[in-house]
Amino acid sequence: MKNIVLNIFTVVALGAAVTGCKDGAEKAKTGDAEVVKEMEVESKFKAIPEASMIVWTANKVVGGHSGTINVSNGVVQTKGNELVGGNFIFDISTLENTDIEDATDKAKLEGHLKSADFFNAEEFPNASFEITNVEGNTVSGNLMMKGIKKNISFPVKVGMNGDMMTITSDVFTIDRTEWDIKYNSGNLQILQN
Repeated sequence: MKNIVLNIFTVVALGAAVTGCKDGAEKAKTGDAEVVKEMEVESKFKAIPEASMIVWTANKVVGGHSGTINVSNGVVQTKGNELVGGNFIFDISTLENTDIEDATDKAKLEGHLKSADFFNAEEFPNASFEITNVEGNTVSGNLMMKGIKKNISFPVKVGMNGDMMTITSDVFTIDRTEWDIKYNSGNLQILQN
């Protein structure tokens, strides 16, 4: 197996500060955690932490916010040019707001998102996503946040450029309350790059 570089923009949402979702965004299919399918693997692509992230947007009645969460570690498995598996670790301490310019307000929101009201980053410093199945352009995987693991399915686009693979998702929502993120309960919208 050869090691190649992976740049992943959006794999899955982590459920940030939301109280609603944008109309028209597809809701990810959610179910119980599943066993990872055994697949023959020819190559592995390693994530580039500084370039691999989730892009999120959160909407509420009086506005919304957007930001990123970085992948700290990740590997995608391929057979030929086809995605067949992989897993990712997300560092909740890297959660960043990208739409507030005032440093004090930005820090206040980021601190609140990392608090027990939302991700409880002190107790749960990481979230993870493990691919359980790939069928056509749909990826299914176990998303674990706050110690709760659920399987979600959503559409993705996989691109190859030399030794670089990119994975981006379409816009989709998850119900963050399924991962015990209940402050001002609602759904999370994910925004692709």
